[in-house]
This record gives sequence, C-alpha cells and structure tokens, in this order.
Amino acid sequence: MLGSIFFSCLSLLAAPFATPDDSIRVVKGQVSDYYITVTKDRIVKGRVVDEQRRPLEGATVMFFASPMHYTTDAGGNFAIKGAENDVHLYVYYPGKKLVHSMLALDENGIEVVMTDEVHRSTPRRPAQATRWYDPQAPLSRTYCNPMNISYNFEPFNNNVRPNGSFRSAADPMALEYKGEYFLFSTNQGGFHYSKNLADWEFVPASFQRKPTDDDQCAPAAYISGDTLFYTGSTYEGLAVWYSTQPKSGRFKRAIEKNVLPTWDPCFFLDDDGRLYMYYGSSNEYPLKAVELDRNDFYPISKIHDVMMLRPEEHGWERFGMNNDDEVTLRPFTEGAYMTKHDGKYYFQYGAPGTEFKVYADGVYVGDSPLGPFTYQKHNPMCYKPGGYVQGSGHGGTFRDVKGNYWHVATCMLSLKYKFERRIGLYPVAFDEDGVMYSSTAFGDYPNWAEPADIKRPADRFTGWMLLSYGKPVTVSSTDSIYEARNLTDESMRTYWSAASRNPGEWAVLDLGGMKTVRALQLNFYEHKAFQHNRAMDIYHQYRIFASDNGTDWILVVDKSDSDKDCPHDYIELAEPLQTRYLKFESVHVPTGYVALSELRVFGRAGGDAPQAVEGLKVARDKKDSRNALVSWKPVEGAYGYNIYYGIAGDKMYNAISVLDATSYDFRGMDRDTDYYFTVEALSENGRSPLCPTVHVRR
Repeated sequence: MLGSIFFSCLSLLAAPFATPDDSIRVVKGQVSDYYITVTKDRIVKGRVVDEQRRPLEGATVMFFASPMHYTTDAGGNFAIKGAENDVHLYVYYPGKKLVHSMLALDENGIEVVMTDEVHRSTPRRPAQATRWYDPQAPLSRTYCNPMNISYNFEPFNNNVRPNGSFRSAADPMALEYKGEYFLFSTNQGGFHYSKNLADWEFVPASFQRKPTDDDQCAPAAYISGDTLFYTGSTYEGLAVWYSTQPKSGRFKRAIEKNVLPTWDPCFFLDDDGRLYMYYGSSNEYPLKAVELDRNDFYPISKIHDVMMLRPEEHGWERFGMNNDDEVTLRPFTEGAYMTKHDGKYYFQYGAPGTEFKVYADGVYVGDSPLGPFTYQKHNPMCYKPGGYVQGSGHGGTFRDVKGNYWHVATCMLSLKYKFERRIGLYPVAFDEDGVMYSSTAFGDYPNWAEPADIKRPADRFTGWMLLSYGKPVTVSSTDSIYEARNLTDESMRTYWSAASRNPGEWAVLDLGGMKTVRALQLNFYEHKAFQHNRAMDIYHQYRIFASDNGTDWILVVDKSDSDKDCPHDYIELAEPLQTRYLKFESVHVPTGYVALSELRVFGRAGGDAPQAVEGLKVARDKKDSRNALVSWKPVEGAYGYNIYYGIAGDKMYNAISVLDATSYDFRGMDRDTDYYFTVEALSENGRSPLCPTVHVRR
C-alpha cells in the first residue's frame, strides 16, 4: 500500500502542467524543470517523385530549423508532423537538387518533383600571390587612417537598439614595450599590439562583468622596468592590473580598488621614479593631477586643479560641429595625458566633444608634473576637422624605438550613435622653441610607418594623391538609399550597401583614365549587422581586379582565404599598377550586408602639379576675433585644398582639408592671438607650392 502511494506521488510530480497562457508546458524532472513550447500539430502528407513522375524511395523530408524528419516509402509517400507555423519544407535526395517549398498555413498535401543535379565541391586553395600583392608577405612600410584594427562591436545596450549594431573604439593611448607597441582603447575586450605601427594584432583581455556593461573605458597604462600596469576609468573604485607578459592576456591585481574617482585616467612615471595620475571628464569641473604611492596607488599629494576650458577665449574649445553652438551645452574637457620632453611637462586634453569634427587635443606646459601649467600659444596640438577622417581628440602621445613621437587620437564617425568612433595615428614633434605639434594635413592619406626614421612629421606623407574622389561607380546591387556614389564621396558617414551579404557582390570604379595606383583602402561598414561584442569568427575576404577597358580583368589582390578582421583595410601595392578600372568582389563579410563607406585609391595621374593658389583672404570677424572667413580663387584641376595656419610664419602646423570648395568658415582661433595662413591646392598630379602667407592680427 505504501509503495502504491509513493508511485502515485512520483507520477504526480512528473506530470506536466500548463502555465496560465498555455504557451509553455512545464515538466517537473528529477533535477530541474523542463519548459516545452505548446503548439498545435498538423500532418503534411505528400509524394516525392523524379521528373518522369517515378517515386523516389528514401528521400528525406524535413522542416526548417526542426528535428522533424521523414523518409519516403517505396511509393515516394511521406506524412510528416509539424507545428502549425512550419511552412518551410525541405526535401533531399542524392543526385537531386535540394527542394525548398513554401507551404500555405492550411496546406497539408503536396507533390514534390526533384530534378537532377551534379554536386561539385569547390576545393579550398590558398589566396594567389600577384605582382602587386602577396598575402603571405604584405608590405608594411606605410599606413593610412583610420587605423586598420579589429574595432569591437558595441555591447547590446540602449546605444545600439535604435539603429542596429556598430563598431567603435575611442579614448586611445599607446606605449612602447620591449620593442613593440601596445594600443589600449575603450570597450575592446582586450588590446592591440604591433611591431611596426602598420600591422596590428589583438589580445583578448576583458574585464567586462555584464553583457551591457562597458569593458575598460578610456584605459591607462605605464611601464615600470619589465612590468606593464593597466587600469580603466572609474567613479567607484577599480583594480590596477599588472603583467610581465601582456600578450598572454593574463594580468594580476596590484590593488583591488583605486581610491579616487579617476575617470579618463592617465598614469605618468617621471624620470625620478615618482608616479602621477591625471584624470577628469566634465563640462563643469577641471581636470585633476595627483601624485600616487607606487606600492598601493594611494594619493600622497594634494589633488591639483590643472585646467578648465575657456571657450570665451579659445574658439576651438567651443561646443558644436563647427565650434558653432554656445547654447546647448558647455563644452567638455577630458582625456588628460602627460608627456615629458626636454625637461618640460606637456599636459594634453581633449575638447569640445567627441561627436564633432572639431574634436581636438590641446596642450598646457609646465616645469613640474603637478603644475602650474601655462596654455601653449600653438593650440590645438592635434587637429583634423576636414577630410575623410575627421576629429582627433582624447588621445595619447608615445615614442617609437627610434625616438620619434606619435599621437593616437579619437576620430568622429557618429552615424548610428554619437559614440561611434575610430582611431587615428599622427606623427608629433617639438620644434626648436619647445612647441609641441602634430601633422594631420595628409592624416588620411598613406604615410610612412615606424620602420622609417623620419624626424619632421610633415615628411611622413608619401606623396600619393587621392585618385578616387567623385569617380563613377557601378555595382552589382543596391539596398535602398545606400547608393554606389557614396563609395567615392570622401565621407565616412555615408556608405554603399549591396542587396545581400552573399559572395559575388561587386563594385567597379572608373578612375577616368589610366592612372598609377600605389595603394588602396577599403572601408567596410556594418549594414543590417547583428553582432555585439567580440567574436572569434569576424573576418573579411575579397578580391580586387584591374582592367584597362572594363572588360578584361586581371587579379591584383586576393584575400579570398584571409582570416583577418580588417574594417579599414589598407593595402600598399608591391609595385605600381597602371590601370583605369578597379573591381571589388566580395567573398565574405563578417556580419550584415556587403557594405563599404569608401573605396579609396592613391597614386598619381601623371600630369603636372597644380599651380599655386591666388587671392587668399582671411576676413577675421571684428565682433568676434575667434572667427574668420578664409577664401581663395579656384585652381584648375584641383579637387581640394589644405589650409595651413599657425602662430608664426614658420609655425603653420595645423591644417584644414577642404574638398570642392574655395572658402572655409573657420571658428577655431584664440581671441588674443595673431595668426598666419597659407593654402596649397591638391590634384591627382600632386600638390601646388604654398601661396604667399597672410598675416591676420588679433
């Protein structure tokens, strides 16, 4: 009797019961509950035959994404059970084409006719080497911004929900460690390293706790002996990690929690062994500086206010896309960074907002790591408001193994979300007067990378001009408004998308005549993408062909078996290519549709360089000396111009690139500073001489 009662109790426990909406059935198991979707079944019957209406025995009938299978009998008959919403019916038989039939919701009978097919597999083969490109030994002498690193996808949070998945990296800093370069930036799930500043590899090292959280935001790192120390932004306390083998991705905790609310931190280890931290991110409060105990990172000095923005004096610090919004918000300062050179301390900071093309890094200079600091007359130090890559703020300065300085900085994209960003790399130097400056005039053209020991930043430019701007493009297909013309408009914020993600989608670029091509840059974009955070199967594969007539094609670049994630892939050709037409053919994109924001081509057209610009005028606003209208006469054959300006005739370090225009509304001057301006014309044949300098008084 007791055994019967016990058996009845077990039966009761194992019996299924329905939830209130009857959509889920819960079965109580021995260890856990099992949740089974409640659906209405239906039986689909039919017959499978060949083209002569002969029954096919042993054909497999199945529903899409379902374990339901049925094998036909000698008469080719089947009766398969499915759910009421199963409408994708597949039938397989050896030597026949796979059949995909769409059923009506109430359709329960079907005849399937199968036709012959000879299955031919495509053998795997390595990518072919050509005269211009060897996939096993690519050239790494030059690089082109934005940096071609594996930008991580944003975590699944409120930033991506309105417009879909996007990549981003920002707030970078870099350093040299044991002869290699380590690049740290926001939300990457790790970091990148390089031997030459051209080819970058990724190391997984995530500290993310929840799927929607940031990982390391605006990270900081420094080297002490053979040890790399590493941390991120925090208001609540964050660990400081260390490693003597950072490429392993393994770090130990130096401390469990930082004491100070150090958002956007920067570590600085001085020559005397004393350690400092600089931090802050606000449009209301100043950036800070403090000395730390090297053992436990506890603050041991007073916390010093270093600086706040003064947009009423410094035009480039004003809010807005063109420093033209003094109403919405006060501008933001962030990204503190310290560089010591020749006994001076150069405190760097970003302003006025990461989503603007005028985002830039400025400099204050002092004789002590804790100040006081004086605003450098030449400011901003790193500035790039024009061209394909725009914005160059919240960055970090480092030295290469040859003693040359570089600056990594945040570039604006801000298409799907304001914090959609990229990273740029720019050469930096200090002139004979100790003025810190960078060269961005050709910051999105091919430049000589670290293996070249070049002391003057402007000499990094290779001289290869843009050949693709405004050129006609034909494509295999187009999805909606994402047209082919976006491939050559020199805007990172527009793109072409094919109608699918399938292999074989293509784009053909007509250069308008035979040109000498030296390098290519393919800027992929995420259209209808569905990736969040980092995955190991993210890679791009494609081929590039060339033609003199648009009909007969030769293979130039073969990346059809590449396993690299290269969202801004840059290729320096091994030898010059003479061609008129270039064809991009997609093999694989990592997620979403085939899409490119730009197909950029660099080289020379073969004619004479353009004539010098004439008629340069700089009309400084008498009511607001932070503003000026810069204008000049057009030059025949020029596709664009570089406006150079600075605080002296021999210190015109900053540049503004302008395409298809002969004027620029400039709002980046300091109120009480004299400036000097000159302009050069750009064409496919080269650069013009600089025009006569114009001196503009305060």
